[in-house]
Amino acid sequence: MPRLRLTGRGMWITALIVPPLAFVALFIIYPIISAFAYAFYDWQGLLRGDFVWFDNFHKVLFEEPYASWTRNAFGHNIIVFFALMVLQNGVGFLLAYALWRELPGARFHRIAVFLPVVLSTIIVGYLWKLFLHPLFGVVNQSARAIGLPWLAQPWLGQDSTAIWALIFANAWHMVGFPTLVFLAGMQRIPTEILDAVRMETQSEWVKIRKIVWPLVAPSATVVFVLLFVGAFNWFELPYIMAGLDGSPYGSTDVLGLYFYRTAFGNVSSGQQNFGLGSALAVLIFVFIAAVASVITVRLRAREIQI
Repeated sequence: MPRLRLTGRGMWITALIVPPLAFVALFIIYPIISAFAYAFYDWQGLLRGDFVWFDNFHKVLFEEPYASWTRNAFGHNIIVFFALMVLQNGVGFLLAYALWRELPGARFHRIAVFLPVVLSTIIVGYLWKLFLHPLFGVVNQSARAIGLPWLAQPWLGQDSTAIWALIFANAWHMVGFPTLVFLAGMQRIPTEILDAVRMETQSEWVKIRKIVWPLVAPSATVVFVLLFVGAFNWFELPYIMAGLDGSPYGSTDVLGLYFYRTAFGNVSSGQQNFGLGSALAVLIFVFIAAVASVITVRLRAREIQI
């Protein structure tokens, strides 16, 4: 009888585990392996040609015009990462601290801060595209109404402001996530430690630097790693707000857009090369996996030191 129960339990566990594993293998592992394989072949449209070893990787990294496009897109991803690190995570930490201190209206603001996160990126992209419209957008109209007409600019139409407009829209969309992660870390701080700190100092800066930040270090690790992965996988928002070409003049081009254009082509270009696109995808994957692993290990070690 016990053997039958064990067998039945094993079948139940198998029925729960096998479908997710099959899903992961079919939609994650298989595409990754396929991309690695495709990157070593020459492609003529949908027709696979000769095995070309690392020629596709060499073209993407060192041959023009691909090398310039790669550097341009990669540079924009770096800008996005560091800008969101300051704007999105920095503001998220300050909002979390304000909510943790139970300022007036904390419950309402907790919901209001996280509300944009649950919106679809498509909705957020079109919403901010309307907000930033040069003629009837609420941003330019507000700037003119308060007597700052010089702020009324074609934010998405200038190469000097387009990438920053996208970064701001992304920060508005996702700032609620690091806020809640940091807030959860702060709520785990023992009250005894806080009472002891209050007896020694009333300075909020000292509390944050000496107590709060070191104790939310595990939360910071999660937020930083996810932000890094998200910044170098950036695709939906720039695609919706700036288009597949990274307009204007490539000033909003990022690796995600560049990969899609290379592999599948676009309206303005008939180019379609699965080999080059797969090589670019492999490089992006390896870079993100390697750097994210290093960041995780270093930050975890830093947590122990703190």
